[in-house]
Amino acid sequence: MWSYILRKLLYNIPVYLGIVLVVMAALRINDPVWVYLGKTKGAADAQQRHDRMSHEMGLDRPFLVQFGTFLGEVATLNFGQTYSWDRQTEKVGDMLKRAVVPTLAITMPEVLLTTVIGICIGLIAAYFRGRLADRGLMFLAVLGMSISYLVYVIFGQYFGAFVLNRHLGFEMFAIQGYEPGIRNWAHFCLLPVLIGVVVGVGFDARYYRAVMVEESTRDYITTAVAKGATRRKVMFAHMLKNAMIPIVTRFMITLPFLIEGSIVLESYFNIPGMGKTMVEALNHKDFPVIQAFTALFAALFILSNILTDVLYALVDPRVRLS
Repeated sequence: MWSYILRKLLYNIPVYLGIVLVVMAALRINDPVWVYLGKTKGAADAQQRHDRMSHEMGLDRPFLVQFGTFLGEVATLNFGQTYSWDRQTEKVGDMLKRAVVPTLAITMPEVLLTTVIGICIGLIAAYFRGRLADRGLMFLAVLGMSISYLVYVIFGQYFGAFVLNRHLGFEMFAIQGYEPGIRNWAHFCLLPVLIGVVVGVGFDARYYRAVMVEESTRDYITTAVAKGATRRKVMFAHMLKNAMIPIVTRFMITLPFLIEGSIVLESYFNIPGMGKTMVEALNHKDFPVIQAFTALFAALFILSNILTDVLYALVDPRVRLS
């Protein structure tokens, strides 16, 4: 297994280098310093400021030298300094460390709850396939998918926080903001997590229902039923094990977003996570932050793909890593 992981890592090194190279080249199509200076471009000392910032940001060096320097920063996670107007003395690495915790506080419970609820609904719908329970659950799933994410956020903030807090006489859910700590988690994070679960469970339920229905037509299901095993036992005890490959695939697709966070939830609830930080960096034309975040997100996607192959072999003995 370890030789397979090492081989996959070596194969993906050129891919990752190519991604970083393209990102760095794209960010330098327009001079980042002039983009940052904006309206001061026509000032008398604009060229001097440009030259000084170019030297501070290392943009006056050859591109390949910049490429090598940035790869060293990625390897050590010791990125340079941000150049946003309101964060001129802050380092990109400090921003990353500060933003990861709020993001994980929302995305980890959201993904786990969505996956568990989606699998349960998929199993129940497949068990009652074609019956009223199946049709009712799939109707609710499609209905939930059809409503915009923003509608859930607006209704959640109004009814779940504003109206409920006024009715209870105390602030049960925060409409926006974030404070670290386990005691503060429910107050600041529970409502965004519930909204995320409501939005995502419809997609997962339909997917897992299709997986379970397809798995229920396999020969081993027919054989087990013919030998006297009850259909309920076969579906909930045996079929779930054989359906782990698509379940793992679905879960691993969402793994990188555990770090990247939900841009919509973090923006509307004013949670200082990775998604909100990335949006602010784009709005402020914060060149070093955009470059660092993009490189890290690319690494997460590559690592998640390798981890997916490893989990295939762990959950299914028929899969061999070679």
